[in-house]
Amino acid sequence: MSAPANISASATGNTPATSTAESDQPMDTRVDRRSFLYRVGALAAAATVGTVALPAVAYAGPQGQTLSTADVSVPVRPEAIADVSELTIAEAATLIKAGKLRPEKLLEAYLDRIGAFDSTYQAFNVVLADEALARARALGRSRGGALHGIPLAIKDNYYTRGIPTTANSYLFEKFAPPFDATAVQRLTAAGGIVLGKTQMGPLATTRATTPDGRITTVNAWTPADPSTDPGGSSSGSATAVASRMATSAVGTQTGGSITAPSNAQNLTGLKPTMGRVSLHGIVPLSYTRDHPGPLARDAKDAAIMLTAMAGEDPNDPRTQGLPPVPDLITAATPVLRGRKVRVRWRTRIGVIPGYTSGTTEVAAARQAALNALAQVEDLQVVNVTLPDEWDVLTNAAFNNVRLPERSEVFLPMLRSDLRGFGVSVTGWLQGALLGADEYLLGQRAKVLLLQRVLDDLFEQCDVVVQTSPNPFDSIGLPELALPIGFTAKGVPIGTILGGKPFGEDRLLAVAAAYQALTDWHHRRPADPAGVPLAKTGTDSTAKADTRRATGRVQAQAVQDRGRLHAHEIPDLMQ
Repeated sequence: MSAPANISASATGNTPATSTAESDQPMDTRVDRRSFLYRVGALAAAATVGTVALPAVAYAGPQGQTLSTADVSVPVRPEAIADVSELTIAEAATLIKAGKLRPEKLLEAYLDRIGAFDSTYQAFNVVLADEALARARALGRSRGGALHGIPLAIKDNYYTRGIPTTANSYLFEKFAPPFDATAVQRLTAAGGIVLGKTQMGPLATTRATTPDGRITTVNAWTPADPSTDPGGSSSGSATAVASRMATSAVGTQTGGSITAPSNAQNLTGLKPTMGRVSLHGIVPLSYTRDHPGPLARDAKDAAIMLTAMAGEDPNDPRTQGLPPVPDLITAATPVLRGRKVRVRWRTRIGVIPGYTSGTTEVAAARQAALNALAQVEDLQVVNVTLPDEWDVLTNAAFNNVRLPERSEVFLPMLRSDLRGFGVSVTGWLQGALLGADEYLLGQRAKVLLLQRVLDDLFEQCDVVVQTSPNPFDSIGLPELALPIGFTAKGVPIGTILGGKPFGEDRLLAVAAAYQALTDWHHRRPADPAGVPLAKTGTDSTAKADTRRATGRVQAQAVQDRGRLHAHEIPDLMQ
């Protein structure tokens, strides 16, 4: 791969504040961009020499909000009262706090749906029905915060104490960790209920398959058509939420694995800035690019989930020395001026070249989304130009420098038995064989790319629309995926918003304003054909569905849905 120009020493200053009260500024105006640039450079070095102390990110501003003090009360939609599986986190929390819904009843609604439909969706590897019911009953005897009694689906690469954590791989097929991942511990400490572990691409690489490549999870919007991509690698997490078998879920992203499933299944997914959420207790893929985050029904739910998950962890140096977590929940609450929607902070939305080009349904949906955003008060849609050498710095050759990081962790296994990597072994070997000179050149290029994004792209805008998660994945910047329409065949269309370092609050504010004007995020897929199930409302006294999931339910035998082959994997791996 050819080398780009040398990194310059130009300043990376902040965009001027756009609100009158300094205490009400978005986080991206308070963070020193140069310090973030230095930190990413140090992180690249840490990937080669081992764990080191990373430089702190300079920040000036107040402390953030905690989930225990957050008010998430919202009006509850009639359709959600009629069928509690439709409740968002905020709606469920509102009813639970008011004593109008018991956590046990909410969980039972999901267990009924899992028992009836997961043989079709195959979203879960294991469902913890009895453990979850016991916890729901215990939580029902008290009141708590926003996640109190909320059933959550956990991607199967997050450690869960005593519960199989397989990462859908041969390597971990018998692994039951002795502790919870930090993110899981924080979600359960906030009152969340671990409903089950979800299917994923083997070792977080492709859409969900068995280790030998047989397709498992389907898209909730097209359950009869396994050729429709559910998005990977957090496929099961997305399908569980979209099909109303869990209130929300967590995934991981190294190359689009939160944003892609969210876009594919009409969800709001948030990949935070590198280090915002601890990776301790998550099966690794890339030291510099792995990002845990939520897949949710809407912006407010994503904010609630991230607030619970985020923060410093002594077990992960990537989380240390960062700005405090801001008040994400308020940021994700729509602002109204009379009947007119306004964005919380004056924001420029950058539109990259070619974003709406062509006559496809996707192009039309993107244009319609921009038109809707242009109606929001204090939000300006602007065309932007891409930094110099963009095509060089974002091409596949430079993107492949991530591969040695994934191979390095598993070198002993690669040397001892290649069969443990199943159908994806060629991708792992590709990383092991990449030259050191190429890896180092790629790391330098990544820092140069980040500098140009901060200096050039974000001088023109505050948030940028994207057609791909790359390169923001490689340079550690936050991204938010949200639904913007459907194809004529009823398949969801989504888009991705990219933000400045620690700009999750501004991304959520933009998404909340858009979702106040549209109802795409409230659409739900039809249940699989031929499988009737009675709805469970908040006042229902109906008996349990005879198919309700009970005990500890393992994934059912894989149906013949096709398979991914070894020669396809390197191009599909994130």
